[in-house]
This record gives sequence, C-alpha cells and structure tokens, in this order.
Amino acid sequence: MAPNIAEIVRQFKQNWTSQLEPQAIEHACREAGLTWRNRVLSPVVTVQLFFLQILNGNTACTHMRHLARMAFTATAYCKARTRVKLEVFQTLLSRVAGALRQHTLDAGLWLGHRVFLVDGSSFSMPDTPVLQHHFGQPGGQKKGCGFPVAHWLAMMHAGTGMLTKMLTAPLRAHDMSGVTELHPELHAGDVLVGDRAFCSFVHLALLFQRGVQALMRIHQRQIVDFTPHRKHAVPGKGKSAYQKGMPRSRWLKQLGPTDQIVQWHKPTTCPTWFDPIQFATLPDTLILRELRFHVTEKGFRTKHITLVTTLLDAEVYSFKAVAELYGQRWRIETNFGHIKTTMGMDVLKCKTVEGVLKELTVFALIYNLVRQVMLEAARRQHVDVERISFIDALRWLTHAQPGDKLCKLVVNPHRPFRIEPRVRKRRPKQYPLMTQPRNVLRKKLLS
Repeated sequence: MAPNIAEIVRQFKQNWTSQLEPQAIEHACREAGLTWRNRVLSPVVTVQLFFLQILNGNTACTHMRHLARMAFTATAYCKARTRVKLEVFQTLLSRVAGALRQHTLDAGLWLGHRVFLVDGSSFSMPDTPVLQHHFGQPGGQKKGCGFPVAHWLAMMHAGTGMLTKMLTAPLRAHDMSGVTELHPELHAGDVLVGDRAFCSFVHLALLFQRGVQALMRIHQRQIVDFTPHRKHAVPGKGKSAYQKGMPRSRWLKQLGPTDQIVQWHKPTTCPTWFDPIQFATLPDTLILRELRFHVTEKGFRTKHITLVTTLLDAEVYSFKAVAELYGQRWRIETNFGHIKTTMGMDVLKCKTVEGVLKELTVFALIYNLVRQVMLEAARRQHVDVERISFIDALRWLTHAQPGDKLCKLVVNPHRPFRIEPRVRKRRPKQYPLMTQPRNVLRKKLLS
C-alpha cells in the first residue's frame, strides 16, 4: 500500500495534517453517509490512492496498481472513486483549511495583518456532452471542435502560499459573481489584495462591513485625478454630458503628489451579480485612499499603476509599503503556474461534473501539502519560502517514505526583477487546427 502522506508530513509538527490521516478520512466518509463492506478499494483506501495519483502528476488510472503495489484494475479504481461522494473531499479540504487558520496562516504577517490574494483562472477537461453543457467552451470555436473550460476563482495566503478557498463556475462567469463566497474565510483586520477585476464600490463596501482591509488596482474605466479641490461628478445628479470625463470621487485630503484621501459614491444601479435587497443596505459613501506609483525597472509592460485601498493612515501604511504590498499580488500568478503547469491541473481527466470537482479538490489538498514542505524547508534553511523550489518540494513529497527526514531542497536565486519574454522557443508541430467535428473529418478521409 502507498505510504500515508499525512504521516510523512507529521514530522513537521503541524496538527492540521491529522485531518488527512486514515481515521479522519473514514470519519468524513461516515458523515457523508457512506457504508461499505470489507474490500480492497474501500473509500479510505480509494481517497489515499487519489492523493497518490495527483501527487504523481495526475497519472493514468492504469498506472495506479503499479504505484500502490496492489491488485486491482483501472475500471475497479474508477468505480471506487465514483462511489466516494464529493462531500467527502470537500469536508477534508474545509477541515484542513480550518486547521490552517489556527496554526499556519499567522506566519508572514504584513505590518501585523494577514494578507490574502485573490484572482481568477481557468482549466480544461475532456470533451463530453455533460461537461460542455455545464461549463461551456471558449468563443470562436465551433461545436465539437473545442474542449470545455471552467472558470476557477481562488484565494491564497500571501505569507505561505496556501490555498484557503476556491470556487468553480462555468467559463463565462465573472470573477465578481462568486467573490462574496470567499469573504467568510476572512477575519477583521485581514487585507485582501486583488487586481482591477475585483475593484468596485460594492465589493469594497462589503469588505468594509466585515472589517476587512482592501487593496485593489483601480478599474481602467475609473477616472482618477490627483488635483486638489478638483470638481467631481455624483452618480445620478447633473447632466451626463457635463459629467463626462470627470472623476466620480470627491477629493478630501492630499497625502502626497499621487496619494490622496477621497470619498467614493454608491452607484445608482445594482450590479447584476449582486442582490438588490442587500445593495440597498450598503453605505452611500466610502472614505478611501487612492495612490499611483511608477514602475521604474526596465522591461516591465505596465509603467503606471493606480490603486485604491482602505488603509488610510499614511504614517502606518506608507506609500512605499502599500506599493510593495501590491507587488506581492503577482505571487498568486506564480502559484497558479505551480498548480496548473508543474502539478498538471491545467487539463483535468474526469468526464463528469462531480468527478472534475473531486479532482480539483484533491489538487488543492496536495498543493497545500507541498507548500507545507516548502515552509518547513524555508525554516530549516533560513530563506524566504518563495525561494524554495516548488518542483523540488513536490519531488521530495512524491518519493518520501514515513520516517524520512526532510533533506535540503533547492533554493532558487534571488531575482526580484527577473524579466522573461512571453514567447515560446520550441515550435509546435504544423498540423492545422480542427475546424469541423472529428466524425465529419473521419468521413471525409474514408471517402
């Protein structure tokens, strides 16, 4: 049988790993109403094999009997995974995240605050009718010529890189449509950092009501003017022609040449993704801080970045500190690369909606285990956790056995302003793209 992954990581003295031990898995299965007879692929063994499969790059089901050194067929393993309810995996992820909040997420504080990063991404899956109907496929592709793609919204802890909450929706769902479901994971005093997709009056007001601080890049349509005592437009008042080109925020105080305190007004219409009844309970105005900094390093695409934040005290939260904090937002993009490219989550393999969600949940669990290995290696090797090689930590966790001590992992060079062009050197094979369904093309070949 494959080694117990939780037992391997137990040497780090992290209590949250107990949520992945066989007893905890069995308890989650019983809570979900599962009953089973004594068989080789019991729900507990099946969940552990699922962990092992994802840890080994989401390898094929036919490979699992060799990895686990057990006698079962790929069909039996697939049926066993189907019998385990999605609720079991969601319970395990929820309990791991809950234990993480108590033991791990207080590390890497920023000026006494826990910082969380939020962003959206996507992943692909097999082309089956049920997945096409549920998730949809990118536009510009004919029916039968593309793969279903899901929208993925994730929130990560900036100090550790741990994945604390995630949501899955059809491809054309906007980031804001599900972001409110992430808010219960945040405590008063936490800081949420996001890009311009999450910057709106409604979102900032919801965070303000929970006592959560926010730092967002201002949406490209938002007009920002740092001129003191400038004129401003009020939504719903005045002629639209007169208000065109005017900022919607009221100037209150200047903190620096491109740093000011302003008052945002509540929009007159409720966003389509929000409840109109709850919209009426939001405050009419918000006192916010707008600032703009310039990127001086050569090679960066964006030169001017304008932010809005609820961190109003310029003495505690200096202009430089706030700008550097937003610079950490790119970490979630790097972590997406780890989980999608390095671990192989970019293309999932299950052919049902529930199977895809199970697969995604196990990816999140294993990703957090790898991040825990990185945290422990960083502590022992006295370096920042972001410099520990993710793929080296993944390889150690893949091949470690219970009792193996954590060896020194690869430490990446410190490259704060690394510049790489977004191009591919290796040329793909020059086959034409599919513009007709496969059965149509097959008939053309036969004729």
